[in-house]
Amino acid sequence: MFVSVVIPTYNRRPILEKCLLALEHQQTSGTPVERYEVVVVDDGSTDGTPSWLRQNADRFAHVRLIEQVHGGPAEGRNRGVDHAHGDVIVFIDSDLVVTPEFLAKHAEALQHSWKRTGDRLCFTYGAVINTTNFEEPTKERHKLRDLSWAYFATGNVAIDRSVLQRSGLFDTGFRLYGWEDLELGERLRRMKVRLIKCPEAVGYHWHPALSMDQIPRLIEVEGERARMGLLFYRKHPTRRVRFIIQFTWLHRILWELLTLGGLINEQTLRPLLRWLLRRGFSGAAMELLRLPLNRIGVRAMFREARRDGLHCPAF
Repeated sequence: MFVSVVIPTYNRRPILEKCLLALEHQQTSGTPVERYEVVVVDDGSTDGTPSWLRQNADRFAHVRLIEQVHGGPAEGRNRGVDHAHGDVIVFIDSDLVVTPEFLAKHAEALQHSWKRTGDRLCFTYGAVINTTNFEEPTKERHKLRDLSWAYFATGNVAIDRSVLQRSGLFDTGFRLYGWEDLELGERLRRMKVRLIKCPEAVGYHWHPALSMDQIPRLIEVEGERARMGLLFYRKHPTRRVRFIIQFTWLHRILWELLTLGGLINEQTLRPLLRWLLRRGFSGAAMELLRLPLNRIGVRAMFREARRDGLHCPAF
């Protein structure tokens, strides 16, 4: 099995270094992985990522660098697949640090499914553990909030290249934040491609601890997610997708109630958020902030839908 790991990246140089070093130390002897490569697609980074990779090419023997003008992760992943040589594609994000057995576990799970069913209509979905520990991300323990119910999320998946290409790859219309991977997942589902859980293929997703100056960007992201969510729904106008993107009156009422109609918001929460952050409870602060962020996102989606003349059914 020849595995191509496709990684789009944009201004992530510090954590990308840890990501790539972990991939250089994969234990593949005696496993289905005969060869592997790492295809890094730089999405127009302004932090010197391409020049840094070229200068450090001797440290990353498996890496090939592809560059593109900033076009978003969907375009980057498609470009990475186009340049990949492997018969299996693994997608991870550039802020994911994996364990030494990562590729082997994906490969073993895929091969087992292929032999059992006689076809390659499946993909493996590994475990993603969220962490704010930059120095030692793999020290983070697994938490309940790390569980994901997504069908296909590109933070940690492996799939046969031919199956992926038959799906049509990613829709590059998703240029803002969110949903391009789940939209592809809906097409894979319609192709009867099976999800195989592979918790042994572990990746540690690093992101900085919440700080007050991140809040404006988090609010901006909710607006982007709303716009891309409606694009997702237009392509797949089903009840399932409406619940995934929270485009239902149930979600509208839920977040209005939980925020007391907006009285609990990013401004009124600031004193409590600062108190939590000063005491090192950034995770709790982020969970609390999700209340107004969800309301902002759902409100934005309904606002965009009205503007576009898109009707939201009751359920």
